[in-house]
Amino acid sequence: MPTALLVVALVAVVIAAGPAGPVRAAATPPPDTTPAPPPVNVQVGSTAVGRPIAPSFVGLSIEFPAIRTYTGLNPDAINPVFVQLIRNLAPGEAPVVRIGGNSTDATWLPARGVHPTPGIHSTITSRFLALVRNLATETRARLILGLNLKLNSATEVAAEAHAFLTGIGAQHIDALEIGNEPELYTIAPWYTTPSGKSVYSRRRGFNFGVYAKEITQYARELKGNLLAGPATGNQVWLNKLPKLFGVEPGLKVITYHRYPLIRCFTSPGDPNYPTIPNLLALRSSRGLVDGVTNQISYAHNRGATFRLDELNSVACKGQPGVSDTFASALWVLDTLFSLARSGVDGVNIHTLPEAAYRLFTFTDTNGHWQAAVKPEYYGLLMFGAAAPPGSRLLPVSPSATPDLRAWATRLSDGEVHVLLINDSPTTDHIIRLDPPSGAQSNAVVQRITAPSAAATTGVTLAGQSFGAETATGSLTGPFQEDHLQPVNGQYLIDVPASSAALVGFVPAHSAG
Repeated sequence: MPTALLVVALVAVVIAAGPAGPVRAAATPPPDTTPAPPPVNVQVGSTAVGRPIAPSFVGLSIEFPAIRTYTGLNPDAINPVFVQLIRNLAPGEAPVVRIGGNSTDATWLPARGVHPTPGIHSTITSRFLALVRNLATETRARLILGLNLKLNSATEVAAEAHAFLTGIGAQHIDALEIGNEPELYTIAPWYTTPSGKSVYSRRRGFNFGVYAKEITQYARELKGNLLAGPATGNQVWLNKLPKLFGVEPGLKVITYHRYPLIRCFTSPGDPNYPTIPNLLALRSSRGLVDGVTNQISYAHNRGATFRLDELNSVACKGQPGVSDTFASALWVLDTLFSLARSGVDGVNIHTLPEAAYRLFTFTDTNGHWQAAVKPEYYGLLMFGAAAPPGSRLLPVSPSATPDLRAWATRLSDGEVHVLLINDSPTTDHIIRLDPPSGAQSNAVVQRITAPSAAATTGVTLAGQSFGAETATGSLTGPFQEDHLQPVNGQYLIDVPASSAALVGFVPAHSAG
């Protein structure tokens, strides 16, 4: 080194060292010696199992007051971003939209001889009916509409049904659902008086038998219009389906509500307490309809469909840091496949603006709508790509390990899809995949990713996203998929931590 440069270098060292002494090189972290997990062998069978994926399998469940928030207040200018986000869930089909939830029994239509109580917070108006009618027209939606049971009035039930059928149109209505979770009528107060007294909509003796008698009475008032029920989240009530069909054989849709976790009435350490590990546990996805497969079959045997018309991650309006994270997208993917495997005909993901599990939020600036789309919605889209209507589930072995979940479908054109979900927050996995016989010699892979399971932004699906906000409701950005070649007849797929990969195999006879 030239003398001048050597002097400069020495001076720099002295200045940097300061009074504490010479500079020491930063300690190099020791290399990670944790061995990578061995590849997981996954085999896909060729014989279809279960029922085909029903049309409009994924829909939405929306509270009555939320309709105005989502559509806007002008029936002639329905929020176009909301319209597109609904259409995305059932491309080319008629999505099923349920309007109900707790607000079912807090909503009324003013009718002669019917008196509202402090438990009524929402009124069915001509503008509301026009909003719903035009939303249904623009989305081609089929509606499940809630009727107020807490008022305990056949006149009210008949008036609401008449308003829906005439103000919205029978052509848009799939079924009318009387009440919401009536098993809670004697447990959860309807309202509280100014003095602090809790008032319940039914007396302590109210049970399933009383409910069934009321349904019989109201069904006569509805004069044969197709009914949905029992709108329950209680398996004990669901087990009484034969009695319900006995008093009302015209039930069209059996409705059941499920949330794997609950924010109220639980504490840390409880398996139902909302945390990301609890949400990603198998019991939270594959255990949601344990014990009710007989009831699903019973409904089918009676000519009815079985629908989870209220489903989401955490009851009591969700849990921030859990319901609004990318973990919810991974959870809903495994959950939807599990429900389809159990014979469920469809689900409605519940959303409302103030809930942590909301699927989107909207802003309206002088008629220009923008939406912020949440991670769980991406999971709904990936399910739709993996299991379109008419596809059949194929057996997969193993279907689950402590970190991995695997599902496969055969589409009506013979294409095979394999979905691989890595729920581990830290461990990447390599899958050694044996496809079913007849698969093409190459495959394509689409991925759903985010910075972490706890991320609330930064989600991409096949490289695309809705960005921080969307003015169209459509994914944007270059579509990305990887092409794979087999090695000794198998395919090696890397599935990084907290991500999922959808592998598509075109049948050999249609390749090229």
